[in-house]
Amino acid sequence: MRPTERSPRKLARVRIRSAGKEDIASVLDLWVAAGSLPTVSDSPAGLARLLAADPEALLLAELDGVLAGSLIAAWDGWRASFYRLAVAPEHRRKGLATTLLAEGERRLRERGAVRLTAIVADDEAAAMDFWAAVGYQRQSRRARFVRHVDAAG
Repeated sequence: MRPTERSPRKLARVRIRSAGKEDIASVLDLWVAAGSLPTVSDSPAGLARLLAADPEALLLAELDGVLAGSLIAAWDGWRASFYRLAVAPEHRRKGLATTLLAEGERRLRERGAVRLTAIVADDEAAAMDFWAAVGYQRQSRRARFVRHVDAAG
């Protein structure tokens, strides 16, 4: 079953919402607790820039009012990408990641996305398995090139 078709049967207490500036510290804490390897943009300033550019991009899953998961669903007007899917260890295997993804897909389709991509660390087996299980295909013959730009220029 595709993530967008999945019934939230196990998640009656879950609420998916867009993050605000007041959520930044909690999101960064969640990423640490979830074991996400930090990157150069994982900072209060980095998340503030994301929210300033696209207030809808950072999705949060709350379970009984407690932050339990997050997903960045970014749209640049041409391509849609998912980043930083994270679920707190104590809330895993409850369907939160799939629910976050379904909402991210819905929002991105509404904005005109016709292709969705997920940026996933290839050494994170659980993440690789998740994306494959929900119907995403690993792209062959493509490499990702990255350059970190320092704040000075």
